[in-house]
Amino acid sequence: MGEISEETQRLKRIAAATYDYDNDPRWADYWSNILIPPNLVSRSDVTDHFKRKFYQRYIDPNLVVETMSSSSSSFQPGRQSAPSPPTNDQTQSQSSGSTTRNSGTSATTDSNWLFLRWDRHRVLFLVNAWVFLLTSFAMIPMVPRNISHRAYQISLMGTACSSLFTLFITCGTPRSFDMQALEVYFQPVVATKALVYLIYSITFVASNLFLKLALIPIICVAVEQIAKFVRHNFPRSAFYRKCLERPCAWAESNTTTLCLLSSNVEIALGFLLIISLFTWQRNFVQTFMYWQLLKLMYHFPMTAGYHQSAWAKIGRKVNPFVSRFLPFLKPLLSAAQRWWIR
Repeated sequence: MGEISEETQRLKRIAAATYDYDNDPRWADYWSNILIPPNLVSRSDVTDHFKRKFYQRYIDPNLVVETMSSSSSSFQPGRQSAPSPPTNDQTQSQSSGSTTRNSGTSATTDSNWLFLRWDRHRVLFLVNAWVFLLTSFAMIPMVPRNISHRAYQISLMGTACSSLFTLFITCGTPRSFDMQALEVYFQPVVATKALVYLIYSITFVASNLFLKLALIPIICVAVEQIAKFVRHNFPRSAFYRKCLERPCAWAESNTTTLCLLSSNVEIALGFLLIISLFTWQRNFVQTFMYWQLLKLMYHFPMTAGYHQSAWAKIGRKVNPFVSRFLPFLKPLLSAAQRWWIR
């Protein structure tokens, strides 16, 4: 029972780490009502702790949230600590010595863990920055086609590597490679947005088609992740305040706009692949796989709202036209909609 409970809590912690807090308005209210000293606001471990507390309160009450270590919890948010009762000198000396040793050990362990964790996020930031530069370079019209095509392929491979590394950070590795352990491991994996863009990048990097339009969703994802990292880790940098503060603030406050842009481009790419079936660059396997991915995006919680909104707009424009000029296509469209929704 202990092992099952521990595994359940591990899955709950992974779900809490991958939850989309930015698109939940309750998180903004919750975060704004927490009193945190200014020197601890930018620390990722403090932010993650209160995200887990928020997830426990509003999403999953069964999630067990551990107390913060002594190095991070030298304050009590929103409360004032009561004075401790006086004791004799010998007791105070022993307790202070024990507290110093324990806090020193805990602080050392916690700082080492934070360094490794921050180093992983720094690697992910560097990969996303590299992808952003390559995609921007590949979309410049004046760049020669062979160089632009190579930048296009490397940026897609960089997105695949970034998605794999994100899955490694959030979900770790399987404890073993038997069917039961793999089934438990892939449950949180299939609930991450990184898996969707891993499949997306592999679908296009293995294709002979050179569609610059496919780089727009990659740029949107890279911009969103870069802005979050820079704002949380370099808020006091002079270069950030002078050059990057406004773009990063815009990116974080317009994530909905970026996601809507990505969803519209992804749907447009699906129709472009259908058109490509009538050319010499046709690829039936890629087209089938990509439309399966679009169907996954339509039902996937992290992208469903944006794709459903885009498809609803398409339906409002296409259905009246079909009913008026192409009524014989209505049974075919109804069958396609039933397959799409189920």
